[in-house]
Amino acid sequence: MTAHSYEFQTLNVRVSTDGVACVEVNRPKALNAYNTQTWTDIGRCFEQIKHDGNVRSVVLSASGRMFTAGLDLKEALTGPLGKRPDSGDDAARRGYYHRLFILKFQSAISTIEECDKPVIAAVHGACIGIGIDVISACDIRVASEDAYFMVKEVDIGMAADVGTLQRLPKIVGNNSWVRDVCYTARKVSASEALEVGLLSKVLPTQKDMMAVAVETAQAIAKKSPVAVASTKHLLNYSRDHSVREGLEYTALWNTLAHNSHDMATAVMASLKKQQAQFPNL
Repeated sequence: MTAHSYEFQTLNVRVSTDGVACVEVNRPKALNAYNTQTWTDIGRCFEQIKHDGNVRSVVLSASGRMFTAGLDLKEALTGPLGKRPDSGDDAARRGYYHRLFILKFQSAISTIEECDKPVIAAVHGACIGIGIDVISACDIRVASEDAYFMVKEVDIGMAADVGTLQRLPKIVGNNSWVRDVCYTARKVSASEALEVGLLSKVLPTQKDMMAVAVETAQAIAKKSPVAVASTKHLLNYSRDHSVREGLEYTALWNTLAHNSHDMATAVMASLKKQQAQFPNL
């Protein structure tokens, strides 16, 4: 299979031989605040990972002191968010292009969810604003004890618009809690995030957290990539549809997926009490 080259201005990407891609947001001097280049790189990276059969699972983390300080407000003030209406502007025409900008931003973050490879968010320090949009698009979330979370958008005079308000309620299943944190922008500790179900694990240190995140990614990478990709796709579909619709779609999906050689390989390995070896996608 052709090797993929991952080169981005704001991301460090490393793919190990066991199929785990480690994606690290790397703007430590800016506290990993997301500027246009960052979310553009995120979109391009996860779209590339989706088409890279050598990758079976992903760990998404960040360098420096924290996961992210949120949106890069310095850049935002010079972009669409910082422009005040001009008396000569036509609000409809200006709004038309601003909508396209928001949709492009949303699409970039949604590539994480739409990537068929499971993505594990590994959070340390602050995870603010767009950080919640990003981790809510991931499959699994773990954090170190020093992590904290803030849906910060109301404090800059706007509603979160890149996925938090759509995904967070479905992740934690507590509408009252979601409204609390979204209306107040209060700080949520790692222990509280674990209690409500935003996180699956909290580890003492960043090193411990990364070890667990990579270990989980390695465990996923050992499974049939057809089975894992199918499971993620069907979980996402079923989340947004009724039980009946989900079942009918799964039946249709598996009429194709059941033709994989991976099923026979898995069964034989189980009978022989061996670790199955599966080819890449």
